[in-house]
Amino acid sequence: MTRPNAFARRLPFLLILACAAAGVIFLRDRISFDALARHGAELQAFRDANYLWASLGFIAVYIATVAFSLPGATIVTLAGGFLFGVFPGVIYNVGGATVGAALVFMAARAGFGTDLAAGVQTRGGTAARMQVALQENQWSALLIMRFLPILPFFLVNLIAASVGVRLRPFVITTMLGIIPASLVFTSIGAGLGDVLAAGEAPDLGIIFTPPILLPLLGLAALAALPVLVKVLRGKEF
Repeated sequence: MTRPNAFARRLPFLLILACAAAGVIFLRDRISFDALARHGAELQAFRDANYLWASLGFIAVYIATVAFSLPGATIVTLAGGFLFGVFPGVIYNVGGATVGAALVFMAARAGFGTDLAAGVQTRGGTAARMQVALQENQWSALLIMRFLPILPFFLVNLIAASVGVRLRPFVITTMLGIIPASLVFTSIGAGLGDVLAAGEAPDLGIIFTPPILLPLLGLAALAALPVLVKVLRGKEF
């Protein structure tokens, strides 16, 4: 039987999982580009009348979206650009995503990450060696995973929590690593007025086009450079 204190540690993460499941069931069709198009004028009117509260409310919504792993994070990012422009929209987006990710990370680490990391280390073997490698190269590994939008954002948070990554490098690499993609999507959102006027939908696949993807690959390569230097020097990890 799970001890009460152990259950208390797991409760925040269990709540996140429950909210994520409820979000998939009830919010998947509500948070969409069509919804943003329908309510765009109302949102802009509220922003114009209550800029401070609109800013604080948007950041709170973004934090909640990421922290509870709700669907529609891309739409919220577009909304940041649509409502607040590239700047300060990208600051709101990056700040909200970073805080939300940190909350997930801390909940997952308290809920299962610490125990899982200790268990892997105790059992040893390949998994333990991989864990040590990730811990020793956590800055590079986390930056690579953030620069390249291949793994789901939520999954990266869980991986970091499960291998014993420290909070400080997690927060810093998350903030720095999501800036490029956030800037792209915020810029798309800032131009939504013309897209909506033409009755079209934005091309979100632009991030996988060479002008965007190649710089992201370059940043990932730079992040991997310290690991490559260790390999060339013959350090075992």
